[in-house]
Amino acid sequence: MAGVTEPGPDARTARLADLAQQARVSEATVSRVLNGKSGVAAATRQRVLAALDVLGYERPLRLRQRSAGLIGLVIPELTNPIFPAFAQVIEQALAGHGYTPVLCTQSPGGATEDELVDQLVERGVTGIVFLSGLHADTTADPARYARLSGRGVPFVLINGFNERINAPFVSPDDGAAARIAVRHLRALGHERIGLAVGPQRFVPVQRKVAGFAAELDGRGVIRHTLYSVAGGQAATAALLDAGCTGIVCGSDMMALGAIRAVRQRGLDVPTDVSVVGYDDSDLFAFTDPPLTTLRQPVRAMASAAVDTLLEEIGGNLVQHTEFVFQPELVVRGSTAAAPAVGGG
Repeated sequence: MAGVTEPGPDARTARLADLAQQARVSEATVSRVLNGKSGVAAATRQRVLAALDVLGYERPLRLRQRSAGLIGLVIPELTNPIFPAFAQVIEQALAGHGYTPVLCTQSPGGATEDELVDQLVERGVTGIVFLSGLHADTTADPARYARLSGRGVPFVLINGFNERINAPFVSPDDGAAARIAVRHLRALGHERIGLAVGPQRFVPVQRKVAGFAAELDGRGVIRHTLYSVAGGQAATAALLDAGCTGIVCGSDMMALGAIRAVRQRGLDVPTDVSVVGYDDSDLFAFTDPPLTTLRQPVRAMASAAVDTLLEEIGGNLVQHTEFVFQPELVVRGSTAAAPAVGGG
């Protein structure tokens, strides 16, 4: 019986070609990286390592780096696709700088944000990234973040500015997103427009409400609910009762609930009611109908958060302010011209 053999020259050549194509570099560059040779830019080397991972090849032992340290990533949950989308980009950026990310997810009845932070600090993390955490809740005590600073742990906060917290923040322009969504619906002829958003205590919700109300001079209809499919469905039922033909949602998950509520009335999206979401993670181009939404600039925001945190870790002066990123309207099949008055 024949024994196991090493890959022959043809197999090695095929692997080099695959990696070169995936990383968009030459086969010679791939070979230099795999053999640990110098003369390859750090960004290029990272692309080759990423290609190894994407194509499912095991990294050679010589390429396995010693971690520069642990970085905690605290996020609310994984059921909403926008959070894994952020987590993936943040983890990739951290890995590119040699850091090992530690993902901490909250869940009902599980560890609280404070407990997760205690565990991370006990493990000796070099820094922490908070995504949509208690910093975004206006009823939460911001003193917890001052205590974290006092423990010598740098951190950065994504989504939800709080002027009482002395730290760098990274946010999308939630107010602008609501205004853009309203303008899109009004351009399609919708006059009665509703907003389905999460609980009032959250900063991103307050900003969406402010932008929505300002754009409609207070004539829009607003319903607060939970950030979930069921929440979006419940809020939309009330908005339909109020005669809305255009509905702006605080998240894409809520928008799925909105579409469900419309269909339960025997109506059609977008013929009878137009729905706009918010976030635009990859799945929502493939819903039925494909979802018109405001895209959070996830990659730019996540990269800015990581870069800012690493500057803090390096002892460099970082402005403790809010870095705001502009959302982008992505028009798909869930919005259309308003129905004619009287249904004719």
